[in-house]
Amino acid sequence: MNLPNKITVSRILLIPVFVIVMMFDFNWGNMKLFGAEMPVHHFVGALIFILASCTDWIDGHFARKYNLVTNLGKFLDPLADKLLVTSAFLLLIEINEHVPAWVIIIILSREFAVTGLRSILAGEGKIVAASKLGKLKTWTQIVAIVALLLHNTIFVLFGIPFDIIMLYVALFFTIWSGWDYFYLNRHVFVNSK
Repeated sequence: MNLPNKITVSRILLIPVFVIVMMFDFNWGNMKLFGAEMPVHHFVGALIFILASCTDWIDGHFARKYNLVTNLGKFLDPLADKLLVTSAFLLLIEINEHVPAWVIIIILSREFAVTGLRSILAGEGKIVAASKLGKLKTWTQIVAIVALLLHNTIFVLFGIPFDIIMLYVALFFTIWSGWDYFYLNRHVFVNSK
């Protein structure tokens, strides 16, 4: 397994750590950060999530720079992204009353649908790497999640609901990128009997 794939696997391994930190209080108390009050374990969870999210850029950088792009990496990278983001969104429904479940249902439905499409294409011997639009979708989701995990830190001082705004921006790019994947691969369904 090459270095980029090891980095991707590390992202997957950080997911249970992130979930455990977010699910259990550990009696670490509360803290205030740039106007936002939050449990300390939410702050620690956000740091773990940020670290895991940064590995997405790092593994891609090494894979492209050193020509280490593999089919395993093309499979693992979007899977790791989906597992991390799905875990975070599900946790946010439980810990943040401002996160509408219907938004998360649409986001997760798109993820399942695109994963299904990738499976069909893989059956035809085609591995679909993440598109630029798909990567933009992932990064808007990550920014929204971080803002929500950090209880809208900094922006709360100005009364701007940046966390919720970013959640809807992420929803927009989620829908757009999902439509794009299906449109570009419509031959799978058009040619089926």
